[in-house]
Parts: sequence; C-alpha cells; structure tokens
Amino acid sequence: MGRYIGPVCRLCRREGVKLFLKGTRCNSGKCAIDRQRGIPGMHKLRRSKASEYAVRLREKQKVKRYYGIFERQFRNYYDEATRRPGNSGAALLALIERRLDNVVTRLGFAQSRKQARQLITHGHFQVNGRKLDIPSYLVRPGDTIKVKDREASKKLAEHVLVHESGPAIPSWLDRLGTEPPEGRVSRLPGSEDLSGEFNAQLIIELLSR
Repeated sequence: MGRYIGPVCRLCRREGVKLFLKGTRCNSGKCAIDRQRGIPGMHKLRRSKASEYAVRLREKQKVKRYYGIFERQFRNYYDEATRRPGNSGAALLALIERRLDNVVTRLGFAQSRKQARQLITHGHFQVNGRKLDIPSYLVRPGDTIKVKDREASKKLAEHVLVHESGPAIPSWLDRLGTEPPEGRVSRLPGSEDLSGEFNAQLIIELLSR
C-alpha cells in the first residue's frame, strides 16, 4: 500500500487550511499554518488569481490529503458515487467518511487518520466482534468498533482518550462507555453531517470532464 512519507505540514500549508494530520499538535502554537504564511516554496507569497480548474483541483487534493487516500482509490470512490441515485457529491463524501480509519479517528480512538491506519493494520480493533485489519473497510449502520481486549491495545486507546481534546463525535456515531472502549455506527452519514468541510460539487465538476 502506498503512503506519503514527506512532511505533512507542507500539505496543510499548500491547501491553506488545517487538515489535522498531526492530531493535537494542529491545535497548538506549533501548527505550521499559524507560524508560516503562504504556500511552501520560493514563491510562497506570490498572489495570482486561480483559474476555475485550479480551484476544483485544490478542492480534490484537499479531500484526498484530509482522509489520506491516493488518486486510484479516490477515483474508485467517485465511480461508486456516480452509480448511486441522488447527489453524487454528497454520496462521494459519505463513502469516504465511512472508512474504518476515519471512524476510529472520529470516535477519538486515534489522534489522526495516519495513527488510526497503523492501529488497525496492527490488529488493535475488532468490528462486530471480529478482528479487522483493513483501514479502507466501509462501516454500515449497526456495526460496532471495539478496541481489542488485550493489555497493549487498551493501553494505546486509553492514552489517546485521556489526552485527546479534538472535535466532538459526529451524530451518526456513538461512543459507548464500556471497557475496553467501544463505538457504534447509528446511521449512515448524511449531507448535514458533511456540510461546511468541503465543496463536493467542485470535485464532481472536475472529475466529470
């Protein structure tokens, strides 16, 4: 599986927004967005009007980098979304939002999606009582995501839960007060759960050319 091994703060600076790729560091004074102006490179302060294509491309890149997925997988999600009835943009974001690594992060069991992918591939989580080590698995309503009942897994999750001060858990997920920690998918994410983060229509316009 391909992975980006470069400095992730450059990605946030290039998109001009916080992508929360380093967990709690992004909310501290060490965040690169707060410390440095402009995009990476020698022309970081150059100002020019972006073309319509550039605006749509940047929106697509922002979504890919936020969720940590690459072009081929993103295209597969797009193809699946366009086959579904209704708004293709909302369907695209809903599909990506259902990824297991994203759900683990949203539930507060990991500080970032990169950390969540590592924990999942190392077998620290169970889905519906069975070990699952596929970060791209798409959860469904009624699925339960539970930290594996062993000392190493519980210690990792508890460390994150104690120190995590990130955003609130979305309404389509529930975190249960159990030991070891457990969460449940109450429903599929809707457009109201995704509004304000990304402009999916710009992505659809770019990929449908």
